Amino acid sequence: MNAKDIAYIRRQFKLDNDRLRVFDIFHVYIMKESSEIYHHECQPFALLERDQQELFMGNFKKVLSGRLDEKLFELHFRTETGTVTELEAGAEHPAGNHSKNHSENHSRRILYQALQAQDVEEWKEQMLRLVDKMLTDFQFAKDTVITFIRGEVYKPAKKREEVTEEYEQDEGYAAKFILCSINTTEQPPKTLVFDYISREFKYQVTVDPIIKLAKPQGGFLYPCVQDGYADVNHVLYAAEKANQPDLRMVEEVLDAELPLTAQQDKEVFEEIVREVAGEELEPSTLAQVYEEIKQYIDEHEEEDEPPKLDVQDVERVLVVSGVEDVTAEKVERAFELVTDDRNYELKAANVLPKFSSKSIKIETQAATIAIRPEDLKYIKQVNMRGKRCLVIEIDEDIVIEGFAIKTEDWE
Repeated sequence: MNAKDIAYIRRQFKLDNDRLRVFDIFHVYIMKESSEIYHHECQPFALLERDQQELFMGNFKKVLSGRLDEKLFELHFRTETGTVTELEAGAEHPAGNHSKNHSENHSRRILYQALQAQDVEEWKEQMLRLVDKMLTDFQFAKDTVITFIRGEVYKPAKKREEVTEEYEQDEGYAAKFILCSINTTEQPPKTLVFDYISREFKYQVTVDPIIKLAKPQGGFLYPCVQDGYADVNHVLYAAEKANQPDLRMVEEVLDAELPLTAQQDKEVFEEIVREVAGEELEPSTLAQVYEEIKQYIDEHEEEDEPPKLDVQDVERVLVVSGVEDVTAEKVERAFELVTDDRNYELKAANVLPKFSSKSIKIETQAATIAIRPEDLKYIKQVNMRGKRCLVIEIDEDIVIEGFAIKTEDWE
């Protein structure tokens, strides 16, 4: 599932949109003291008041917000329970009853059966099975509300270039989905109010907890949608914080494989480059490395799969960028040393700083400087009169607190 697919689905979560249908919404309230279900209720989404619908639409958008491999992760279900064909057929695992029971409680099977459920009670039953997995051997820090919706999103195959009085609906696809949003609660603040009727000030204490819909703690979307097809073997997981997926949620609740985060991918790339080029690089060389990777991403922008860098790609980037003494053997050895896999592939977008902002931070004792990746070529570290200095090439005079700074000539 690429960023464009996710962005399209996220944009559909708005009211009065004929490309999105939300059928039912199911809330489960968990008490922190006991980590047990205190209450649950389900109703058609259309019966909610409009203001409530709008609040939830914003919440669902939040769940699907963030960059891939940072806050959003396409997870592959662990495959010990068989293929989707076996799920459909209800095939038993050859290892016996224990394996059969484990297969029956596998989240891929639960979600797939819920996706196919025609009856709302059957769908609720499957969602409660997932909640039970979330509650197993876990203590919630706060009262928590787990919300599920099921719906359908429609995407035209192409844009309509011309609208006439008589036209046929564009070909496209309609994908059923289940979305989960996990939200904590907080106690409302104690307030002082003025009563207009009695004309007096009153101290007001509200005991009803506030559900923090503006800041979901995570969730997931099932199934993933890629190139117009529903991929029931993958689930899109949303983490609360960037580069910090919840290990328990991924492995024990969703029965999926723990992903490599964008930060980890970037660290792997940096370690490989250090093994090949050494500990020190000219800033201009590093700028060229990033430029080459950005160009590589731009060239593969229209492909369905995110572009990846293998051994040959990394070798080419380093050679073109002017890194000395780069050989295929050195790059292969670096891959094997860092990843234990010569065929390992890095997601190109993960190793690249953001070009749209000053994403590179240079921290010194005196100051922290933020620059764009392409501006690294204007940075140098030099030795002046026995002291290390950071030099930034500029085209204009520097003004600090309204004062122009005097230019000095250093030898």
